Amino acid sequence: MATAAAAVARRAGARAAAALLSACGTAARGWRRAGPARPLCTAPGTAPDMKGYLWERYREAKRSTEDLVPSIMNNLLNPDAIFSNNEMSLSDIEIYGFDYDYTLVFYSKHLHTLIFNAARDLLINEHRYPVEIRKYEYDPNFAIRGLHYDVQRAVLMKIDAFHYIQLGTVYRGLSVVPDEEVIEMYEGSHVPLEQMSDFYGKSSHGNTMKQFMDIFSLPEMSLLSCVNEYFLKNNIDYEPVHLYKDVKDSIRDVHIKGIMYRAIEADIEKYICYAEQTRAVLAKLADHGKKMFLITNSPSSFVDKGMRYIVGKDWRDLFDVVIVQAEKPNFFNDKRRPFRKVNEKGVLLWDKIHKLQKGQIYKQGNLYEFLKLTGWRGSKVLYFGDHIYSDLADLTLKHGWRTGAIIPELRSELKIMNTEQYIQTMTWLQTLTGLLEQMQVHRDAESQLVLQEWKKERKEMREMTKNFFNTQFGSLFRTDQNPTYFLRRLSRFADIYMASLSCLLNYDVSHTFYPRRTPLQHELPAWSDRAPALRPPLLQEAQAEAGP
Repeated sequence: MATAAAAVARRAGARAAAALLSACGTAARGWRRAGPARPLCTAPGTAPDMKGYLWERYREAKRSTEDLVPSIMNNLLNPDAIFSNNEMSLSDIEIYGFDYDYTLVFYSKHLHTLIFNAARDLLINEHRYPVEIRKYEYDPNFAIRGLHYDVQRAVLMKIDAFHYIQLGTVYRGLSVVPDEEVIEMYEGSHVPLEQMSDFYGKSSHGNTMKQFMDIFSLPEMSLLSCVNEYFLKNNIDYEPVHLYKDVKDSIRDVHIKGIMYRAIEADIEKYICYAEQTRAVLAKLADHGKKMFLITNSPSSFVDKGMRYIVGKDWRDLFDVVIVQAEKPNFFNDKRRPFRKVNEKGVLLWDKIHKLQKGQIYKQGNLYEFLKLTGWRGSKVLYFGDHIYSDLADLTLKHGWRTGAIIPELRSELKIMNTEQYIQTMTWLQTLTGLLEQMQVHRDAESQLVLQEWKKERKEMREMTKNFFNTQFGSLFRTDQNPTYFLRRLSRFADIYMASLSCLLNYDVSHTFYPRRTPLQHELPAWSDRAPALRPPLLQEAQAEAGP
């Protein structure tokens, strides 16, 4: 994700570097004509002091960056904004659809601990793993969403949009794998297409990588890493493929066997984050005559109790269609499964479904039958979900629905990006990169030593910017300089994205979302500085509109 700070900083870096070069004046132009450059202060016939010259340019760039930071601080991004990948007008949307988990309802930090502990116990009790792994506890700060796991090599890593591994983010167990070992392992840092995960992020049909896209997958990544760590520390020989399958099955069983659902229903206040804004969003859409539906993989009683808690006992009155245990993404592709009606006691009825009725709950089914029974087709439908593959990919690629991604991590990342420390660091990093680009023409030994020092500083600052977000893996959206593979898929499958549904409350139901025209590498960026209408949503403007 190209942040405003980074974009402004890169443009500033280019301008600063250009200004620094022009500061050399007429003499500098003469050096380019006559041969190797030399500082202005060097007398004719003497060796140029390239070291002094370059460090003076460095200090000037530093001062330029310090002058630039206050203006960036006045243009902070709004964490409650909606961001657009594709132009879309809400005035065209007649029907709104929603996933349940991490879309309509958000969970507390206790849930991932519950999933981790339950799956760990299943490994011990049902798969006969050593009881000693019980000493490992869930660390919410270890992994981030969107990581890839090499099933055969048992390593977890972050990959960018071009299939390159971000060095320094490859973990075997709980320990980072040295860059040299990663490069030897993969014969470089690029992962070939045939080794990447399949369309839905799974490791199948010869793909050796699994991509963890679900928020529920955070405990799975941590458990995999902890068990790997135990085997490695104790020099126990094991088959990584078996470990991956056993952990996957244990995490699955926490859901399928109802362990997670029963725990949440038994202590709903502990696990569900109550947010009256969910009801406010639904009520706003209903007041404007919008039709709404729910398609979730969760079971009926679980959804009912959760919705009663966050919306109210009349929650079904807000929805025209409710579908549970849909088994997405199969729901969007399998034409064979018919709908079944669920009565008030949760019993499945056998009668044929000719119409999807308001206030009724249905199970399973498929999208093709759904379209036939409702007639809700094409770009008048907007569906929201948190899983980019299971919730959104098929809808936008095969059915032409508009899609909205719920990315809870977005809010916390934007708050970090709005801090002065981050802005100072990123602005100087971009300026230093521009300076390196401009000054690399100096190939003499003295200049190259200075440039190597700058490269070392740049590497250290990259590590610093990664640590702002997550010490092990950094930002969900960006590697050192490229978008992550996660963001690549988000940009392809989501028309809009936001931190939560509550962001919709900040917009009129006729609002049009316009994606910013981010300059391509071969386009001049200058015009974008003078186009206020195309700027990203700014925090100060939102606060001013909200009033005191």
